[in-house]
Amino acid sequence: MTAALELSYLHDNASELHDLYDASDGLEHLALHAGAALEGAEPQEILSWAIDRFGPRFVIASSMADAVLAHMAASVRPGVRVLFLDTGYHFAETLGTADAVETVVPIQLLRVRPEQTVAEQDATYGKDLWARDPDLCCRLRKVLPLRRALTSYLAWASGIRRDETDTRREIKVVEWDASRQMVKVNPLAAWTGAQVDDYIAANGVLVNPLLSDGYGSIGCAPCTRRGTGREGRWAGTGKVECGLHA
Repeated sequence: MTAALELSYLHDNASELHDLYDASDGLEHLALHAGAALEGAEPQEILSWAIDRFGPRFVIASSMADAVLAHMAASVRPGVRVLFLDTGYHFAETLGTADAVETVVPIQLLRVRPEQTVAEQDATYGKDLWARDPDLCCRLRKVLPLRRALTSYLAWASGIRRDETDTRREIKVVEWDASRQMVKVNPLAAWTGAQVDDYIAANGVLVNPLLSDGYGSIGCAPCTRRGTGREGRWAGTGKVECGLHA
């Protein structure tokens, strides 16, 4: 079956595919099938498929480096839910971008916070855990909060791309998130940075101002430095991923 015919099958047999949703093996099958069918499709088409298939049990996660994915999804379905992990360590510019996106883009922004405040984490683990054990800090302030936030959903989307790092080169536009037992959608997987920039310019999409101040990638303030691409993230530690996309 060609990719075009597979995509037609996904749309024409929606009710049959929905019957699979109660079992993780059915969801995994759906993810693998959709990943093949939607390869080469435009991001908006991939988002449209996910929104149609999963409805309110689909959510987007955004780091607020830009509003590209939120903008695309809102153009497909105004009011779509967008998760923002408010780690307690964000740059003021990142929090400001989240506020601005919530104001001007027709989405439902859900701010997800860790169980402990930064002060409470310092009291439990010692001050500046991010400097001593960045993996544990990311787990406490990003990975576990996202896991809790996603428990009521069947599928989630991220804005990661294959050209960002070697660890992301094999991602699919739709794939199975085995660690969370749900479908993961990466609509921008096949796009380049230049294509993202073109979309931002053509649509007036909100962008974190730090991207114009020498930051190629934006994470938590204590762990992020200026640099091209993701070289400023956890600089000097050998760490390249926070664990959200492992």
